Amino acid sequence: MAVPDDDAAFLAAFETQSIPLADWNHRAHIRMAFTYLGGRPFEEALARIRKGIQALNRVHGTPEALDRGYHETLTVAWARVVASAIAVHGPFRDSNDFCDRNPHLLQRTLLRVFYSRDRIVSPEAKRAFVEPDLAPLPGPTRS
Repeated sequence: MAVPDDDAAFLAAFETQSIPLADWNHRAHIRMAFTYLGGRPFEEALARIRKGIQALNRVHGTPEALDRGYHETLTVAWARVVASAIAVHGPFRDSNDFCDRNPHLLQRTLLRVFYSRDRIVSPEAKRAFVEPDLAPLPGPTRS
């Protein structure tokens, strides 16, 4: 099954963990974040993002290691960046329009603007959200 273009079908595939590992790429992560963050309060969307990524990782058999598996700081930081782009540059037709109009978000290295390598790859950052050490993140702050 290829990743659906339609947001409702895409979100259904994500929530039922039916997105193939080969298609669970960075763009798919950004699309998923957009679908949740575009219509929900930040903390609710973030909770759904966390739960969904962890469930999909389990289905794919993704091992939990420092450089693999679920990473809390990456998840929260990307959610904040996506939420900010939605607020500043919206509205958007759908998640593909969002990605097409925000190509900088498709650069996996974007968070290097905010985090040093040592900070983002630390065990602490994987386990719990850590604030950036290079520049403040945009978007909603965590309460």
